[in-house]
Amino acid sequence: MEKQVKIFKNNINKIRTGRASPTLFDNIKIPYQENVVLLRQLASITVEDAKTLIITVFDISLVKLIETTIRNSNIGLSPNTIGRIIRINFPPITEEQRYNFIKLIRTEAENEKIVLRNIRRNANDKIKKLIKDKIISKDEEYRIQNKIHKLTLQWIKIIDNTLLQKEEEIKII
Repeated sequence: MEKQVKIFKNNINKIRTGRASPTLFDNIKIPYQENVVLLRQLASITVEDAKTLIITVFDISLVKLIETTIRNSNIGLSPNTIGRIIRINFPPITEEQRYNFIKLIRTEAENEKIVLRNIRRNANDKIKKLIKDKIISKDEEYRIQNKIHKLTLQWIKIIDNTLLQKEEEIKII
């Protein structure tokens, strides 16, 4: 369940809020020397101000490739290059984009809750098998299922809180 919550947080961090955030580039991959490498391994990414990111590329020969990859990454940003520095300005997002982003993160949250409930169901199925095989008692079954249920509710609450925080980020900007 913890792993699923981390996946959820990672997925919603990719959603642009109008504020400059290096996490937006966490999953950008660049073809480099017959391998695919994360952008963070080829450049440093820093926040200049609330609306601007600076990407300083370590190898100047990769600047055009990185710029093209960012343009083609469907995150809606246009990089400007000067030497080995790529500057990315974050345009303000429209109300329609805000609505779509919120809708997207709510869908993502609901999908993760479904995954958590499936994990709970699978654990309960394993417990029922243990009771059937007479490895645990009915009292233990009830106690363990109750504990699994409480854990599931805790993780769902974390997803809900994360969702609310991200919605506020999107609404404020």
